[in-house]
Order: sequence, then structure tokens, then C-alpha cells
Amino acid sequence: MSTRIEHDFIGEMNISNDLYYGVQTSRAMHNFHMTGRKLQNYPFFIQAFAQVKKAAALANKEVGVLKPEIADAIASACDKIIAGEFIEQFPVDMIQGGAGTSTNMNVNEVIANIALEILHHEKGEYKFVHPNDHVNLSQSTNDAYPSSIKVAAYGKLTELLQAMEELQSSLLKKSKEFEHVLKMGRTELEDAVPTTLGNTFKAFACYIESSIKQITLARESMTFLNMGATAIGTGINCHPDYKNVFEKKLQEITNINFQAAENFIAATQDTADFVYVSGTIKAAAVRLSKIANDLRLMNSGPRCGLGEINLPKMQPGSSIMPGKVNPVIAEVVGEACYEVIGNDTSITLCAERAEFELNAFEPGIAYALFNSICLLENAMKTLSDKAIKDLTANPKACHDAIMNSISIVTAFNPYIGYEKSSSIAKEALQTGKSIKEICLERKYLSEEEIDNILNPETMLTPHMGVK
Repeated sequence: MSTRIEHDFIGEMNISNDLYYGVQTSRAMHNFHMTGRKLQNYPFFIQAFAQVKKAAALANKEVGVLKPEIADAIASACDKIIAGEFIEQFPVDMIQGGAGTSTNMNVNEVIANIALEILHHEKGEYKFVHPNDHVNLSQSTNDAYPSSIKVAAYGKLTELLQAMEELQSSLLKKSKEFEHVLKMGRTELEDAVPTTLGNTFKAFACYIESSIKQITLARESMTFLNMGATAIGTGINCHPDYKNVFEKKLQEITNINFQAAENFIAATQDTADFVYVSGTIKAAAVRLSKIANDLRLMNSGPRCGLGEINLPKMQPGSSIMPGKVNPVIAEVVGEACYEVIGNDTSITLCAERAEFELNAFEPGIAYALFNSICLLENAMKTLSDKAIKDLTANPKACHDAIMNSISIVTAFNPYIGYEKSSSIAKEALQTGKSIKEICLERKYLSEEEIDNILNPETMLTPHMGVK
């Protein structure tokens, strides 16, 4: 394979001519071996970066600092990347030193070499299209990198919200299907008072609805970019009109209302917006994990557990016990949620390390944030498609649990008082007699009154008796 010689201020390097990236990308490949997860594993991030670079080129063209033929070639190169081409040309590890400079230069070099071919030049002939002088014109890593993270995050959050809406819809369908299935409520894993399986699933749907609202609101913080800030927010080496034109161009490219941050100096060093977004994602993960674990417990059995619901059977559950089926979907969703919760801690710590005019730990933020969004999206889809949609109820097991529970004596409180109700519960536990039997023996209430009070449907609605 033929090679070309590229150089930076550190020295020269031979680059294979089949590669579209150059010397700075190659150095980063040698320096950073952290995650095994490369930029190319996050194509949506590459495509967002290309959208930012295209908007920058067109803005530079409009304000008159970039020749039209070069700007158009850069824009065309970006279009190819946005369309999904050349993704394999982005081999830099997602976690890297240098505040994202290696990623920014990987993008700059690939775009430059694609543009060179569009203009009928050879790769590496940077006197015609240069990664720094042309592709990176009016930019710094310090504005292009975080802005690209936000563009990518906005798009992925939109996909996450769609997955959440699908799960919410599945849960609401089950709440309607199970609205008349009576079951025992539990607090602290102990018998409480009756409810319905429909109420349980409606509550789950409300969890997801609440997180949808929170994430939707947090997503808007991703629309405020610091493009035009360049190195530290002062806009050095940038045309005065560039930021406003860039804003217009990016809006046209993405059809999203991205806009300039109010204060570029603050926006260049402050990454708390990512903490805000991550916090809402973590909250959604906590709620989703709770749902998954409740499903796992309600499914427990088939004969020695609660057995209130039947999760779909996905695969054999043991290499030694015939017939065993595990709640694998609920379990894997929980594991994904724990990863999201851990990522939030990483994002928080990286954001806290913003010394003076720049946060150098943005690659750690990008890696953890993208992983969290993708994990949670997959978890939402997995629970909806492989657990909720084909889940069934066991109405008899649910009803029997209510009738065998001591705690339904709680319904007697408004009629005979807490002390008498407590003594009935105590005797029932000691003797094995039913609540109804003891109450009749003591002549606290008539049989008709007891049957009315212990009607599970009566216990589902607010009411008061007269002592």
C-alpha cells in the first residue's frame, strides 16, 4: 500500500494512502487505549460533528473568510459523512486527554481529505484544503467539540423519548387489561391493603410519563451552543458575524432550534448542562429499575412465589434444573439501569473538573452520556417488547392472596377502631382462624357488615365508617 508523509509540529509520519485521517489522528490512536470503544462506534456523534462542520463552512463562506469552492467541498464532504459514509475512518478512543482535540482533528482530517478528492486532489495535499486552516476555520476544539456533543445528545434524547413513549403506551394497555384484577398491595415486602393489577401498571406508566416530561425539558439545555467562542469564549480568530450566521446554518441543516449561548466564556467552561441531562436520565433509570424489579417479584414462582403475573418465557433458566425459567428481561433491564446510575457519577465528576476557562474532561462526559442514553433507550425497548406486551395475569393467585391476608383487617379500623382490629389480627396469627370468624365470635359486627367491609372492591376506594 502506498503512503504519504504528513507532519505536525512534533514531526513527520507515514500515513497509508487508503486512510482519510492523518497524522494527529494516528498519534491519538497510539496514545489512547482506554475503552476499546472508538468514535466509529458512535456514528450519531460523527454525524453531529459533520453537521457542525458543515454549518461552520457555510457560515465562513457567507461572512467572506472562506473561498466558496473550498467551503462547498467541505460541505459536500460533510454530507457524505452525515449520510453514513466513511464511519470507519474515525478510530480514536472515546476517552482521551486534550479536551476532545483528537476527536476534533480526526473529524477535520477526514473532512479535509474527502474534500480534496471532491476537488480532484490527492489526500494530504493540504495546501488546497487544510484540516486546521479551512475545516477548523473560526473554531476551536473548545467550541466545536462540546457543541457536537450537544447536537448528538439532542438527537439521541429524542430517540430515547420515543422509546419511553412506547413503553408508557404498553403499560397503559396492561393497566386497562388488568383494571379488574384484584391483588394484594405490599409495603416493605409485607401484606398491606388490596389494590388492582391495573392500578399497579397505571402507576408504572405514570413513572415513565413523569420522566418523559423531565427529559424533554432537560433536552432543551442541549440547544444552547458556544460555537464562535473559539479557545476560551472571547471569539479570537473569528469573524464578528460568524456566530449568528452559524446559528442560522445549523438550524437549516438540523431543523432544530440550536442557538448561541448567552455568555460564551461561561458556556466554554461550564458543563453542568450535561449533569442536568444525566440527572434526568438517572431518575428515569431508577424508575425503570423499580418497575423491572417489581415485575420480577410479582412473577416469582411458579408455585412457591407470588405468581401474580406471568412474564413471557424467553429462554431456559438453568443448566441443571429442568423446567426452570428465569425473568431474564427484568434482570437485564436492571443491570442496564445500574450502569446508567454509575455513568451519572462519572459525568458529575468530569463536569466538576472544569478548571479556569475550560473543562478538559469533556470526552469522559461524552462517553458516559452517550452510553447512558443508548443503554436506557435499549432497556426501555427491551422491557416493552419482550416483557410487557405479552405479559399475562394470574387473577386467582392474586385473589387468594387477598383472602388469606391478615392485613385486610385494616378495613375494620373505621368501624371498630385500631385496638380491636389489632387484637383480631393478633389472634388470627396465633390461631390460624380467619378475620371474619374471629370478628363474629366477638360479636363486633354482623356477618352482612363484615362481608360488605371485606369486599375487596369496597377497600379500593376512600370511605369512612362510623365507630
